[in-house]
Amino acid sequence: MSTSTSRIAIVGAGPGGLICARVLQRHGVPVTVYDLDSSRTARDQGGSLDMHPDSGRRALAEAGVLDAFLALARPEGRQMRVVGRAGAVLFDALGPEDDEEGSPEIDRGQLRELLLDSLAPGTVRWGHRLESAEPLGDGTHRLRFANGATAETDLLVGADGAWSTVRALVSPARPGYTGVTFVETGLDDADARHPRLAALTGDGTMMALDDNRGIIAQRNSGGHIRVYAGLRTDEAWHRRAGLDLTDTAAVRAALVGEFDGWSGDLLGLVTDGDTGYVNRPLYALPVPHSWPHTPGVTLLGDAAHLMSPFSGMGANLAMLDGADLARAVLDHPTVDGAVTAYERVLLPRSAAAAADAAEGIEGAFAPDSAEQLLAHWGDHQ
Repeated sequence: MSTSTSRIAIVGAGPGGLICARVLQRHGVPVTVYDLDSSRTARDQGGSLDMHPDSGRRALAEAGVLDAFLALARPEGRQMRVVGRAGAVLFDALGPEDDEEGSPEIDRGQLRELLLDSLAPGTVRWGHRLESAEPLGDGTHRLRFANGATAETDLLVGADGAWSTVRALVSPARPGYTGVTFVETGLDDADARHPRLAALTGDGTMMALDDNRGIIAQRNSGGHIRVYAGLRTDEAWHRRAGLDLTDTAAVRAALVGEFDGWSGDLLGLVTDGDTGYVNRPLYALPVPHSWPHTPGVTLLGDAAHLMSPFSGMGANLAMLDGADLARAVLDHPTVDGAVTAYERVLLPRSAAAAADAAEGIEGAFAPDSAEQLLAHWGDHQ
C-alpha cells in the first residue's frame, strides 16, 4: 500500500510521537495521534531536557519548530555542577557556548505544548487508552480503546512509553528494575524562598553522588527546582521499611537517615521541598532490545528502548526516532519499505545508547561514584 494514502496511527503524545506526526503533516501526510490522557493539561510532564544538536535539535529542525524551541529554551541550563557529600563544589562548568553546538534546556511541558501547537487541530485524540491492537492479516490492525472507540490503521506506531501496549505485537520484552530508585521533591520560587539552596544548585543541574546514593537538583522554568534523592536499593524499599509514601514527614525522616553524614545544604534540598515526595523506581528494557520485522507496526522512544536517565539521551532519541520514521514514510513508496528502512537505523542506534545508559547508572550508583563522576566531567571540559 502506498504511504501517501495509508492510514497512520501513533499511540502516545510524547515528544517522539508528536515529532513524527508534525513531520508527516508538514509534508501533507495525514496522521492521527491517540493518547490516554484526558487532555493536554491532565498531568505534569516532568523535568527539564537538554536538546542535543545531533538528535533532539535535528528533529526539531526537521519538524520546522527549531526557532520556536530556541525562543523558549534556557541556554544557562547547560551548567553542570558536581558537589561532594560535604557540600563543596568540585566541578562547575557550562557546555559549549556556540548556539550550533550547545544543548540548551527546556521544560518537558513547554516542549510538549510547542509540539502540540504545531499540529493541525484535532490531530490528537485525548482520552483514548489503547486496550488492544488486533492484526488483520494483511499488515493492518484494528485498534480498540477503553472508551469504546475503534480504528483501523495501515501503520501502527507504538510511541506509548515504558509500559507500551503496542510493544507486545513485536516483542515479549518488559522493563526490568535497574536497582535504583529516585524519590522526587521540589522547591517552588526557589530564588526567593530558598536562596541558599538555589545558589547551591546554580542555573542548570547539580549532582552529588557518593557510595550508592545521590542528590540531584535541576533548574526548571518559573523558579522551580526539581530534586531527586537517588538510592541503590530494592524496589520495595519503602514497604520493607513499613513506610507510607503519602506520609511526608515519615518519608523525609527516612531519607535523612539514608543520607546520614551528608552536608546540611545538600540535605536541605531533600528536606525543605514544597511539593511532597514521589517514589520513582527506574526501569529499563533489556540491552539490546530488538524485534523481528512485523508488517504494519513499529516502535519509537521508550516503547523501543527504555533506558536509565544517565545517558541524557532518552527524549533526544525519541524525537530523532520520530523524525526518522516520518522521513522513511515520506521517502519510501510502501509502509513495509518505510518500516524496514527505519528499523535498520533505529535498532543498532538504540542498542548502543541503551548500553551507555546501563553503564552510566552503574557508575553513578556505585561505591566510588563520586570519583567516577568527577572523572567523567573532567573528560568533558
